[in-house]
Amino acid sequence: MQDISCSLQRIFAMLRRHWYLLSGSWTRIVELIYWPAVQMIMWGFLTQFLASKTSYVAQAFGVFLAGMMLWDSMFRVQLGVAISFLEEMWSRNLGNLFVSPLRPGEFATSVLLMGLLRTLVGMVPVSFMAWWFFDFSVYAMGLALAGFFFSLIMFGWAIGISVCGLIMRHGLGAESAAWGAMFLILPVAAVYYPVTVLPGWLQVVAWSLPPAYVFEGMRALLVDGILRTDLLIGAFALNVLYLALGFWAFLAFFESARRRGQLLGQGE
Repeated sequence: MQDISCSLQRIFAMLRRHWYLLSGSWTRIVELIYWPAVQMIMWGFLTQFLASKTSYVAQAFGVFLAGMMLWDSMFRVQLGVAISFLEEMWSRNLGNLFVSPLRPGEFATSVLLMGLLRTLVGMVPVSFMAWWFFDFSVYAMGLALAGFFFSLIMFGWAIGISVCGLIMRHGLGAESAAWGAMFLILPVAAVYYPVTVLPGWLQVVAWSLPPAYVFEGMRALLVDGILRTDLLIGAFALNVLYLALGFWAFLAFFESARRRGQLLGQGE
């Protein structure tokens, strides 16, 4: 009986340890709520849209599949940028890099390009698999696909490089942002349903983000056969702004981490 009591005490002690770790970190608490909330909101809006647009269902297959592939391209490039950066932190190599002649801007550019390469390696085979398994070719969108794709790549770069700066400044405790940052905008990115489904105040948020322009343009092309160049131009204009802000944030976080002597201690 004493052994059982001691065992229960040890279990309770470990439970308390992890509870203190959880309750003392608002980022961990938010993460527990974050994923279910994003899924609930996104699928709620999608269900609301489909319930009022039964004629849309016949065309929904291609729209959803194309939306999924383009969304995943954006997510993959953002994640690829963050992973390329995190690999340097995990290997405790960040300090070694920045005592070399390597400049922060050069490092940022390299991880952006690596994010693009990772995305192409992953998504090009998947696009052919969609044609093989489902007889759907995303390349049927023609040159417009290049515009949609590169616009989403630019936004993925902007978020990815901002996340790298955030992790560099706050350490691996902010690592979950690499996986969760992009999904924060998923409900308002209009990937699977139009912006008009959202409440008025969320429509304002959606139109401030480039992905909404891209996915609205994609649906106009696939459903109505219309190429909305105005949406593409709007997306590129916003992407230039977001990419500039992303670089600025990375350099500002880098400078803050350098002044605090955090570069050499990263990964510990």
